[in-house]
Amino acid sequence: MFNYKTLLVMIMIATLIGIVAAAGASKKQTAAGSGNASAAKTETATFAGGCFWCMESAFEKHEGVAEAISGYMGGHIKNPTYEQVSSGKSGHLEVIQVVYDPEKIDYNTLLDLFWRQIDPTDGGGSFADRGPQYRSAVFYHTEEQKRLAETSRDQLQNSGRYEKPIVTEIRKAETFYPAEDYHQDYYRKNPIRYKFYRQGSGRDAYLKTVWGKDPGTAQIIAQTNGEKYVRPDDAELKTRLTPLQFAVTRQDKTEPPFRNEYWDHKEEGVYVDVISGEPLFSSTDKFDSGTGWPSFTRPIAPDALVEKKDRKLLMVRTEVRSRLADSHLGHVFNDGPPPTGLRYCINSAALRFVPRANLEAEGYGNLVSLFE
Repeated sequence: MFNYKTLLVMIMIATLIGIVAAAGASKKQTAAGSGNASAAKTETATFAGGCFWCMESAFEKHEGVAEAISGYMGGHIKNPTYEQVSSGKSGHLEVIQVVYDPEKIDYNTLLDLFWRQIDPTDGGGSFADRGPQYRSAVFYHTEEQKRLAETSRDQLQNSGRYEKPIVTEIRKAETFYPAEDYHQDYYRKNPIRYKFYRQGSGRDAYLKTVWGKDPGTAQIIAQTNGEKYVRPDDAELKTRLTPLQFAVTRQDKTEPPFRNEYWDHKEEGVYVDVISGEPLFSSTDKFDSGTGWPSFTRPIAPDALVEKKDRKLLMVRTEVRSRLADSHLGHVFNDGPPPTGLRYCINSAALRFVPRANLEAEGYGNLVSLFE
């Protein structure tokens, strides 16, 4: 089956074959199978998002990602070649294997990055590259990765961002085969060819249409003052927070309706975690739910929050907590307005409001685009 990238590979492979032969196995291929001591400090994630050149470049620029290795996974042939995979007959998908430091970047943030590189509603390939070898998938290495991937997918499906259903597979990881050396770091080795391919593939035009100026979790973390994202111990928090703020965020209490700071607040700006400062909600997604608590249709980024089952009060509800500070924020319900149909019912005491005019001064300059 024809694909756009194979054509480009055929054009440049003759010029690269001498370099490949001289270079031998790449450092990435060696690292993938070496099992050295440093691996104990890292974890592995595997994503299929069509052309691995584009996926590799998207992940490697983020702090906490040690490397992204282009390769193949999911087929029935051992040690497949690019020609076998690109024919669509080996059963493999083009993937990247991401080696990352979970202390610097977590799996949820990697998932957020992944969704922002693909069209998850396309089951026949990715952008200009067609065929099953280019379809999207998350290959999970642990049951926790599986759970997080399924939750992330469901949240994205319910966000109202896509008109068609998400068809991205979530599959158990299989044997990973590193791709040939000339594919590794292609965007660095061949920047002109890479830009020519990427522009022609239609990927960037599609992603701009779908995501626009919406900041991702990784972008927020990278561009906002990281020192804010620290949660002091409870002893210190008791000196910094009001009794109500501490009771809500650390003891999972609920403030009174209609007698809280932000339930009818209408100013433009961003609502951040009162403890850590991590951005949580935008005023652009705030609405009057009539409940007496500030309500939002969605968080500022898909993975800004963590959801947990709450079985208190003789019912099952979905609690939402901040991802980094682990603050109790409130609950999410399925009775909200379009486009998401969700109502994030949040305690004002868990939030601090940053006006639009103060975003730059307070280190949230990357979020100004939300209001432009």
